[in-house]
Amino acid sequence: MAQPVGATAHWQAVYARTESRSASWYQDQPAMSLRLLSAGGVGPGSSVVDVGGGASTLVDALLDRGVTDVTVLDVAQSALDTARRRLGDRAGAAHWMARDLLTWSPLRRYAGWHDRAVFHFLTDAADRDRYRRVLEAALAPRGQVVLGVFAEDGPQTCSGLPVVRYGPQELAAQFPGFVVLQAEREEHHTPTGHVQPFTWLRLTRADQLTPTWAPAPAPQPGRVV
Repeated sequence: MAQPVGATAHWQAVYARTESRSASWYQDQPAMSLRLLSAGGVGPGSSVVDVGGGASTLVDALLDRGVTDVTVLDVAQSALDTARRRLGDRAGAAHWMARDLLTWSPLRRYAGWHDRAVFHFLTDAADRDRYRRVLEAALAPRGQVVLGVFAEDGPQTCSGLPVVRYGPQELAAQFPGFVVLQAEREEHHTPTGHVQPFTWLRLTRADQLTPTWAPAPAPQPGRVV
């Protein structure tokens, strides 16, 4: 998971002591992520960046679906190494970036931006501002943002760090200039049997809406439709 500046050592240590399949965030099949990306038209031929992807199985699932332009970005090299070992010969089909998201300067744009459980670690407003600037620099015209965070009744901490919990309206308000096209709630079951409620949004830039994407009438920026 990519994190604020200075968090590299923390997440390297987390992955060093935690087997990926026993981590609280582990999913064998990232069903919600796939459903929302698919709803946004992300498929074969699309470019996707999974920020804070770590050892997530999303890259496996996207490659299985023929999405071959996948970039996985994470602050912890050890997490990326875990995913690459799991993929074996297929690891070369994806792009791997050991970067802190908040200091990343994207050199290209992506049709799909996926973030599961990075944004909720940004407890400082300045870090959230930097996140939005990176997102806007990385998102292609008419690009889709799929974002998952702990819901209002979710955990207050994760891996020893505090988080900010959001309902759909509160999360939408964090992205002025974007329109929420889809809002979902997920109850993630951890490997140890605990339930972690998530809020998910699918967004796009308000000025990039087209008649084939926008409901009628078009939603207002910052509102959940």
